[in-house]
Amino acid sequence: MNAEPLITVIVPIYNVVEYLSRCVHSITAQTYRNLEILLVDDGSTDGTGQLCDRLAEEDKRIRVFHKENGGSSLARNFALGQARGEYVGFVDSDDYIAPQMYQLLWEGIRRYRVPAAQVGRDEINEAGKQLPNICEPPREATVMDSKTFLTELLMHRGDCSFCTKLIRRDLFPEDAFPAGKLNEDFRLLIRMLPHMGELLLLPGQAYHVFYRIGSNSRRADRNDFSPVYADCVENADLAMEIVRRDYPETEEIAFRFCVFQRLEYLLHIPIGQMTKENQTYRKIVAFMRRNWFRSMKNKVLTRKNKLYHTVFALAPRGIRRFHAMWKKLPRG
Repeated sequence: MNAEPLITVIVPIYNVVEYLSRCVHSITAQTYRNLEILLVDDGSTDGTGQLCDRLAEEDKRIRVFHKENGGSSLARNFALGQARGEYVGFVDSDDYIAPQMYQLLWEGIRRYRVPAAQVGRDEINEAGKQLPNICEPPREATVMDSKTFLTELLMHRGDCSFCTKLIRRDLFPEDAFPAGKLNEDFRLLIRMLPHMGELLLLPGQAYHVFYRIGSNSRRADRNDFSPVYADCVENADLAMEIVRRDYPETEEIAFRFCVFQRLEYLLHIPIGQMTKENQTYRKIVAFMRRNWFRSMKNKVLTRKNKLYHTVFALAPRGIRRFHAMWKKLPRG
């Protein structure tokens, strides 16, 4: 391995003029200096594109690309096609990173001779308060094989974000990120894991997620049913296909994940969308009814999961109506 290989850092950008400077300056301040920084302006309309150009004048390692709006996945795929680095990392344009993040990731890759490494993340809200951790980093450096890491993802303990990772570029497939989908990091990562072999997990939190309402994954209107729930169900089925092909001994864990993601869909879909005309909803209910007995025998699903499975298989609309009425009852 080269003593200090070139690392490509990809930043897809859309209308984040207020936060972009903090993000980019956290990358240019990295203690690991051999970087190229690709800013992909995805058709911004708020002056972000011009800010990208000004930031590029500050640091010769920055390259800027302006393209028509097509979404984060297409912006990331475009940048992968332009990348020159041996390793690739991603940073979301409203987030920021600790100065030593890529130094830690590269040193871990070199020391443990793995193709990819991951560091922990925290979440900071708009008031500057740190939120509860979504994923707990390990207490010490840990190398996981791909089967174990996939199991952690399926048990909702692993971190699927590409922003916390540094990965050898040749592991990325063509058109890596699926266009027009949410939960796209999970979908790509589970496709890549069988080819990755091992992944290093590092202690500590060096990636800082800025939790703001209105970003891609956080809707301001709680009644707006995000397509991410349907995409998560689709990704769960893809995970089952991968498990059956490469890790059949963990199929019951993958089945638990399929059930869990469908329960999430049924718990969040507005009652008005639970209709015969909604084909996705109908297919999910059919799955729950068809697989009820298998769920009851599953050793990974909790009693609460199985209870929810039972009631939603029997009367999904009725249960949601009851739940809505129960929430309106006075307390105390």
